[in-house]
Amino acid sequence: MEKIRVTVWNENVHEKEMPEVAAIYPNGIHGAIADFLNRECDIEAGTATLEMPEHGLTKEVLDNTDVLIWWGHCAHDKVADEIVERVHQRVLDGMGLIVLHSGHASKIFHKICGTRSLNLKWRESGDKEILWTVNPGHPIMKGLNDHIVIEHEETYGEHFEIPQPDELVFISWFEGGEVFRSGCTYTRGKGHIFYFQPGHETFPIYHQPEIQKVIVNAVRWAAPAGGPEMKYGHFPERWVK
Repeated sequence: MEKIRVTVWNENVHEKEMPEVAAIYPNGIHGAIADFLNRECDIEAGTATLEMPEHGLTKEVLDNTDVLIWWGHCAHDKVADEIVERVHQRVLDGMGLIVLHSGHASKIFHKICGTRSLNLKWRESGDKEILWTVNPGHPIMKGLNDHIVIEHEETYGEHFEIPQPDELVFISWFEGGEVFRSGCTYTRGKGHIFYFQPGHETFPIYHQPEIQKVIVNAVRWAAPAGGPEMKYGHFPERWVK
């Protein structure tokens, strides 16, 4: 069986600067995500981080990546524009992209969405979050219940300045009263994109089995489906009259 090749990208800044984050994710958020992905028989996951040459996203790495997972927060501006363009072209060519939590403010998600800022409301108060499924037949929901409870999470709230999603998979309620479109899909070119909101660095959210299941399902959904290579421009007449 041919495995889905995943690259998990992370700034890896908080883990170095904040002991409380390193205690939760001693191998980094990227390492934690790659670990549970590699427990799946059909997935092979590696990692890349901001400080690596070309941010670890060389042409060779991306050419051998079926799905890229992106986690970023405090260093969006440090990601080189040429690397963003390289990732974007791979998405258009069919590479899947999963954007997690505050990766909504990343350069690549801005480019995917084509909007100015992706504004939202937020509050770091450790509120309970309930993710409610609004699309139970979607492949990302396979094997899950109709809701997921996260005991403590950073609060995000509407209005979330994103383009209308192709599909809305989750909507979240927070105990402060906010709601948020927390699971959104898009298609750009041949690439499938999933934005998934949970994952604040000071809470052990990526250790939660239901969250892991969502990400595993999203990897399988976002993986390239194959299909023909498209050709554009002048097209000679082919049909016999």
